[in-house]
Amino acid sequence: MNENLQGWINLYKPIGISSFSAIYKIKKKFKIKKIGHAGTLDPNAEGILPIAINKATKLIPFINSNSKKYYFKIKWGEQTTTDDADGEKINYSSKIPTNENILNMIDHFVGNIGQVPPKASAIKINGKRAYTLLRDKKKFDLSEKKVFLKSIKFLGSQNNTSSFFIECGKGFYVRSLARDLAYKLDTFGHTIEIKRTEVGNFNNKTSILLDDLLKIGQSEFEFNFIYSSTSMLDDILAYEVEKESDLIDLSLGKKIFINNQKLIKTALSSDNKTLVFLSNKGNIVSFGELTGDLFQPRKVLT
Repeated sequence: MNENLQGWINLYKPIGISSFSAIYKIKKKFKIKKIGHAGTLDPNAEGILPIAINKATKLIPFINSNSKKYYFKIKWGEQTTTDDADGEKINYSSKIPTNENILNMIDHFVGNIGQVPPKASAIKINGKRAYTLLRDKKKFDLSEKKVFLKSIKFLGSQNNTSSFFIECGKGFYVRSLARDLAYKLDTFGHTIEIKRTEVGNFNNKTSILLDDLLKIGQSEFEFNFIYSSTSMLDDILAYEVEKESDLIDLSLGKKIFINNQKLIKTALSSDNKTLVFLSNKGNIVSFGELTGDLFQPRKVLT
């Protein structure tokens, strides 16, 4: 693959494979020099996994990961060690909440809430991942984290399961929500299905399945399934660089002057220094601080 090619893949990750394994398969198939992903998905969860190609990996922190949407299903009456169907069952209850019980309780979780991550998570404790400690049957506790739930919608129940749709912020654990909601309803519960339908501008309407992606040829992949590096970034102040001399200066890490009247979006901050992304023909070439009309590169992607 051309090392100068940069951009995003809107991947739909299947169940049964880790996020790392998914991007490794893509890297190997299309001989990509550098690849990265935003918003890790558990192996037992499916859905949208934003992937950055080559120099676009430097833009991963700017994906709007504060807006994620999930569909999930809870099985009532059983708690597991992992808060999903992969774990060992550790607690049981014969109580199955009614639809009325659920509707009366779910709004208590909307807003900024405290949440303890599942023990089968990638959080590090004294240098070791929590899921490794759990697998090795080590005793440990995880600290509560502040997370944000924008909205939750109850979709209905069938037998001993209930379905939901949520919009949440960064660092939110759907498995923890299922566990905690069950506790509040005086029972136990764990997720048996999780689908992520959206991460910022990445959504399932324009995504491609991993198996389908791995079947296509190199040229079709580059032409049809790599989105420009500007297309998936939200709420950015951008400026199109047209002069070749400016592109050369930027490649050398030099400051350049820009015309404030040609900024694509209005500034998001009132500070003297404002974060700006410079683009050229659909790709980000640099981002840095703008003071007046002088741009200082922080990172160069050319």
